[in-house]
Amino acid sequence: MTPELTALTLAALLQVLQFLAYSITANMQVGPKTAMGPRDTPVQLTGLAGRLQRAMNNHFEGLILFTIAVLVTTLSDQATPYTASCAWVYLAARVAYVPAYALGLSPWRSLIWGVGFFATVAILLAALL
Repeated sequence: MTPELTALTLAALLQVLQFLAYSITANMQVGPKTAMGPRDTPVQLTGLAGRLQRAMNNHFEGLILFTIAVLVTTLSDQATPYTASCAWVYLAARVAYVPAYALGLSPWRSLIWGVGFFATVAILLAALL
């Protein structure tokens, strides 16, 4: 497995951990009756549960582009030490992003997001060159 694919797999597992953290905090906030109900009325999560939900959703968005970047690089046999480094930078940024968002660390959360985003863009550009 290429380093890029390894980073992608770990990023997917990070998403699983984020889902678990969000689910636990959300269930604690709204209670089991609401959590297991039909949710006909939208529930607005606040505090830590809301931040973990938004961080998880943000990672879903970032993971789409990162997956495309890794697949294009891998399938076109253009993986290099540079693209591998960018993949690890993306993963490190996403790992750092979760506590930064959960703790409300502004502007660090946005700066960390930017690092991950530009690492993904760098992989995409490397695949074109």
